[in-house]
Amino acid sequence: MQQLSTAFQSLIKEFCKGKTNIKLTIATLADGEKNIHVFGETGEEPNKNYLYEIGSITKTFTASLLAKYIHEGKMSLDDSISKYIEGLGEGYYPTLKRLATHTAGYGYLPASLWDGIRMLLLSSFSGSRNGGVLPECLQINTDKMKTLLLENKKENKDYPWAYGNFSFGLLGYAIGQVSGKGYYDAMNEFLTHELEMPNSYTGINPSKNLPGFNKKNKNIGNWNFEKTITASAGDISSTAEDMLIYAQKHMNEELPYLGLTHQRYATAVKDKSCSGLAWIMTGENNQVICHNGGTGAFDSLLIIDKQKKLAYVVLSNYLINPNKLFTTVLDEIKRL
Repeated sequence: MQQLSTAFQSLIKEFCKGKTNIKLTIATLADGEKNIHVFGETGEEPNKNYLYEIGSITKTFTASLLAKYIHEGKMSLDDSISKYIEGLGEGYYPTLKRLATHTAGYGYLPASLWDGIRMLLLSSFSGSRNGGVLPECLQINTDKMKTLLLENKKENKDYPWAYGNFSFGLLGYAIGQVSGKGYYDAMNEFLTHELEMPNSYTGINPSKNLPGFNKKNKNIGNWNFEKTITASAGDISSTAEDMLIYAQKHMNEELPYLGLTHQRYATAVKDKSCSGLAWIMTGENNQVICHNGGTGAFDSLLIIDKQKKLAYVVLSNYLINPNKLFTTVLDEIKRL
């Protein structure tokens, strides 16, 4: 059984202290052996297959489905996004490769959508649930997508890596067009039948999803990404069991196209980590692939060491310290 280090156990206690409703799940995969630990405020609890919002780890799923369509000859990384959005007119629009590697020049979100993000964050911190529906200014349709692209014209070049959600919203739309089913149906089918993750889905189900809590231990529910530009950037709900299935498929490249997402396409951040399709890659020969996620009350992390055959999944229904968590998990991997 995979043993958690003393340092990691201390961090878990720190994260859980004072959080009366926390369900902090730590799942590991080591040489094919899977272990799942669930922690509450007072210590370890039975695993009940809790469903969490995984936030931006969703981007790796969007990139994986994109890779599938590329493998099948339905899409190309060199395609312009204008191929999938009619009526944009002449001129340059970013390629799928630049969108998937955060080098299209858009950054987090276009300026006109930032008011929606501010509203979201304020409601989360104050405990105002608003029925879990995202603000109207974040709702998206084809005309609004065209307007955002035309208002944010870019040059034909690789921009410095700048993490963002808008690019993955565009990718989700393109994937939906190619599938003929729309993003939601295409992704749900991919999750269930291709990735074999039976308990994962787009969006939230109030009768199944864990509710999220703020630092005052107030229930603030869940974020509902339906019909927003950020859906394919952060809307998937999943369990630790399913996330280990996903980790194993990527670790061993069990599907022929998953390796496409692990290739180096850009330098990601100041520490010289690299960007695959969605994935951040680090370590010797970029063998460690990872991504984190966060919504109004949820934090998540997935780190896979392909060479050591190790994976860690962390899921929480409270916001925790993602940087400290990331560093601690990397230290766990290094010691093994």
